Amino acid sequence: MPTPDKAAAVAELTDKFRSSNAAVLTEYRGLTVAQLKQLRRSLGENSEYAVVKNTLTKIAANEAGINTLDDLFTGPTAVAFVTGDPVESAKGLRDFAKENPNLVIKGGVLDGKALSADEFKKLADLESREVLLSKLAGAFKGKQSQTAQLFQALPSKFVRTAEALRAKQAEQGGAE
Repeated sequence: MPTPDKAAAVAELTDKFRSSNAAVLTEYRGLTVAQLKQLRRSLGENSEYAVVKNTLTKIAANEAGINTLDDLFTGPTAVAFVTGDPVESAKGLRDFAKENPNLVIKGGVLDGKALSADEFKKLADLESREVLLSKLAGAFKGKQSQTAQLFQALPSKFVRTAEALRAKQAEQGGAE
């Protein structure tokens, strides 16, 4: 029979899995407390990095409907629960892992879909949501100005063509 403390821990982890956009499992063996503090800061304010017990976290993930992570709960495990932009947190994890090879990204889940460690690294290579939206807005603005130029060109081309036709008719009329 589970103790009340363990039941409360499972319930809290289940809520975190359900309320987060992404959860990244890492192995933190060999990192100091100061390095873990630095890692928490590098993830951004929309992420929470927690050292967890494998058995309790596995139960919580299964209760949250995530059963694709079962193989990753080995060794010392910590989970980054991401409630904001997953790209920002993935970049923070990737950059920290480059500086500190003791941090190993095991894999995780993004919007209910399991992702491998390599897929999280690809996610980190994406530009942020704001940059992508600004590029999209710039593309739309460029298309709008091209359309406006096209609509302006049609009447002026018609006027030039009509003027050329009038001049030609005047030339032919004057030649006869």
